[in-house]
Amino acid sequence: MTDLGIIAIAAAIAVGIGCLSAIGEAIICSSAIKAMARQPEMQKKLQSTMVLAVALDESTAIYCLVIAILIIFVLGGRA
Repeated sequence: MTDLGIIAIAAAIAVGIGCLSAIGEAIICSSAIKAMARQPEMQKKLQSTMVLAVALDESTAIYCLVIAILIIFVLGGRA
């Protein structure tokens, strides 16, 4: 296997781990919707908290994407 192939696999693993944050986002949204159904008067507070939590969770995926791009361009340029 060439160095370029190993670099591509490393980038794919980084992106794959970042995609797992979608599971966290689904859990966050599901829990917020259940809480809103139980207590509709708390909807605004729950919604703003949910948006903040999803944004923090999404940052994990963005960091993984940045790492994959760095792997491809920095290490790929050396191969």
